[in-house]
Amino acid sequence: MDWSKTKSLFIITFLILNIFLGYQLVQKRDSSQLGVIAEASIDEKLANEEITFDTLPKEPRELSYISGKVKIFTEEDIKDLKNQDVNIETIGVLKSEFHEPVKISLTDQLKIQQFARDYIINGADYTIWSVDEEAGVIVLVQQYQNYKVFGQSTNISGVIYLYLNEEHEVVSYEQTLIPEFEEHELEKLITPLDILDNLYNNNHLKSKSHVSKVEIVYYPLVPYSESQLLAPAWHVVIDDQTHIYVNAIEGQILYKTE
Repeated sequence: MDWSKTKSLFIITFLILNIFLGYQLVQKRDSSQLGVIAEASIDEKLANEEITFDTLPKEPRELSYISGKVKIFTEEDIKDLKNQDVNIETIGVLKSEFHEPVKISLTDQLKIQQFARDYIINGADYTIWSVDEEAGVIVLVQQYQNYKVFGQSTNISGVIYLYLNEEHEVVSYEQTLIPEFEEHELEKLITPLDILDNLYNNNHLKSKSHVSKVEIVYYPLVPYSESQLLAPAWHVVIDDQTHIYVNAIEGQILYKTE
């Protein structure tokens, strides 16, 4: 073996390897700096428009579409419900009236949750969405892995509407339920900051607005269907008034209400 030639070959090989690793390091650093610059530019643009927001969530970064079928309630399902007259004539919708109204606290969420567990099928799967004392309605929605599953009406996804009388007693309710969900392939989510940038660029987020909430929920893609496909969606609340649901994977607005 010619040791001199072998040594030279090793030196050249290590030099090439060092050059390659150095190039990779520079590329990675430049890419990281570009991300920081882009993020800073969005922050700066929103700040220049006097658009304010609280700390944005950093998680989750990946989620999947989920699917499930709305439960068709049967006589067997409702036989153990207590203190109620139940109607399941509308497919997928349970409507119930209490024989004796049930007192409930509008300010104690734990007691509302306990009421759902005590009186409603799979009541533990739901969480409080809103309490409207003036209208006398409490809305509960299903959860999947701690993310709210949102529906527009009782004919879509898993929603409970509790109807109250003037004494804040529950007199009736309507329910839909998705008993099981199937996950699809994981997808990378658009970041909340990019969502705000897109909303601003498309004139949904005005100057001097305040973004009061940004959270991940699941939102149905096919309304009024027994089989539901739901997308992870960023729920953006602007000035405590406008609610926008944006597909967190593809970026399109799924629903907006003011």
